[in-house]
Amino acid sequence: MTDEPDFAERKMRFLFALRQRGVTDPRVLEAMERIDRGEFVRGHFEDRAYEDTPLPIPCGQTISQPSVVGLMTQALQVGPRDKVLEIGTGSGYQAAILALLCRRVYTIDRHRRLVSEAEALFRHFDLTNITTLVADGSHGLPEQAPFDRIMVTAAAEDPPGPLLAQLKIGGIMVVPVGQSDAVQTLIRVRREEHGFEYDELRQVRFVPLVEGLGQT
Repeated sequence: MTDEPDFAERKMRFLFALRQRGVTDPRVLEAMERIDRGEFVRGHFEDRAYEDTPLPIPCGQTISQPSVVGLMTQALQVGPRDKVLEIGTGSGYQAAILALLCRRVYTIDRHRRLVSEAEALFRHFDLTNITTLVADGSHGLPEQAPFDRIMVTAAAEDPPGPLLAQLKIGGIMVVPVGQSDAVQTLIRVRREEHGFEYDELRQVRFVPLVEGLGQT
């Protein structure tokens, strides 16, 4: 990192940009201030950690655009007693933010390398309420269901049935839906007594939700 005044200024601009793009929930903003995105971006793209842009990470994945992370987290309406499932650990950035907002996060990724690197960052931030798993996230985590909240950070053609089934009555899932090579729509799903209610939030672009385990 650069010297402290420059870092503080970049962090201030980072938070201002989040507010400009509609991230207004004070708990979400506080969590995003505490979890330094710069720790999750390494190598060639380190200097761009505080830009509002997605960036490449290992295994052909990306760390999401900060404003999208903020808006998805805000849309999930996480409470301090909630049990949250995240599908797609990636860099670990989203799970780290969720961990400050809820009781427990279970996060799944198909790439062992990403899970291992994320675990090291969770220890760095002293986040002890995150459980990580290397698994096929499309199946969810039935042994820990139901969940109060489910966050999916990879795009499916439709909200995945196994994940909908693991959502508690009154629970919320946020998931990008659409073809992997086209613009997708971010959907918020609420499970009610009578079924599911769907809200379209905005257009996004995520890597596809892939079945099976990765090679790394």
